[in-house]
Parts: sequence; structure tokens; C-alpha cells
Amino acid sequence: MGAAAILLSNRSFDRYRSKYQLIHTLRTHKGADDNSYNCVYQKEDNSKTVGVALSKDLVTMAGEALKSNITTLGPLVLPMSEQILFLASLIGRKIFKMKIKQYVPDFKLAFEHFCIHAGGRAVLDELEKNLKLTKWNMEPSRMTLYRFGNTSSSSLWYELAYLEAKGRIKKGDRAWQIGFGSGFKCNSVVWRALRTIDPAKEKNNPWMDEIDEFPVHVPKVAPTVT
Repeated sequence: MGAAAILLSNRSFDRYRSKYQLIHTLRTHKGADDNSYNCVYQKEDNSKTVGVALSKDLVTMAGEALKSNITTLGPLVLPMSEQILFLASLIGRKIFKMKIKQYVPDFKLAFEHFCIHAGGRAVLDELEKNLKLTKWNMEPSRMTLYRFGNTSSSSLWYELAYLEAKGRIKKGDRAWQIGFGSGFKCNSVVWRALRTIDPAKEKNNPWMDEIDEFPVHVPKVAPTVT
């Protein structure tokens, strides 16, 4: 099991010793839909053991929640050029019934860093494809899943710590954290770095003891053992 503790403040004089400024938070909850509500559900099995049941609709419901979330977040963070392209695509499909794919905005123009819920390889693969992210963008999430496993939403903070340990966080950089959970819900948090993070000063960072060994190659298919 993983955990993370973060100290937040709304006092202006704490700005000078803070790492990040919270820019946006957005919570999307699809619990009113039965398929969404039941796709991750705690219950007893036939032997009275309590566990979590995952339905076959999980990936679909996660995709719907993410779609709703980024549709709302997009106008808040995307440059106007991307918003116009998205709107034109939407009008073409909905009003003029044009047979065109929905335009997916380039969120790399809005954020320098991505921290995606490391709930499993399938989740990361799907988001990498749908958001058109690069291997470099996905590196913090994949390395967190590789080293710490599925630590649920706390994985977002391990990923941000990875970016800090690698010395990638520069003053003014924007980071997007995307979390998922039962309900089904999707949460987005947008941060702006208030200063450049010096890895040498991050003594309590969980990656510092072996950050030079990362990234490592993670094969897509497990090798066959005979």
C-alpha cells in the first residue's frame, strides 16, 4: 500500500517557501450511471471474503469520465488555437453531421509535465494513445508503476517526485495530475512551479537513492518461462 502527504497553504506569505501554486482542480463524478457506479465495487464473494470487483466496463467508464473531465478542463488551460480546432470539430460532428473524428487537443501545449494515475499498464497505454503523449511524457508514470506498483492515487505524488529527482521541474512549468477512482470519478489538478527544483536539495525524495538507474526498459509482454 502506498501513501503520500502534502502540505498546502492559502497564506500569501508561504508563497516564498512553496514549490508549486495550485492553478486548477476539477472533479468529475459519474456515479449517477449504474454501469459507472458498479464498475469498481467492494463486495463479498461466495466464500464471504470481502474484495473489490472490477467489471468489464471499467476501461470504457474510465474513458467516459476522462472525456468529460478534459472537455471541461480544456478551455481553462489550452491555447486559443487548440480550442478553436476542438470547437470546429465539435460543430462539424454535432451540427453538420460530418463523419470526422473528434479532434483531440494537444495538451502538450498546455503542460510541460504529466502525472497519470499508475493503476496499471493498460490504463497508461490507453491514455498515452488518446492524449497523444510521448514516451518522455509517460516516463514518470511508467517508472512509478514499475518501482512501486499500483499505489492508487498516491502514485501521482511519486510521479511528481520522480520529475523533481530528475531535475526536470523548472520555474513556471505546469504539471497536470490525473487521478481515477471508484464511483467512477476522474480528478484533475494543475500546478505551476514557483521555482526550479534542485534535486540535490530533495533529501526526502523517495527516488534519490537510485534515480540514476532510471528510466529502465519495461517490456510490453512478460517473457515466457520454460
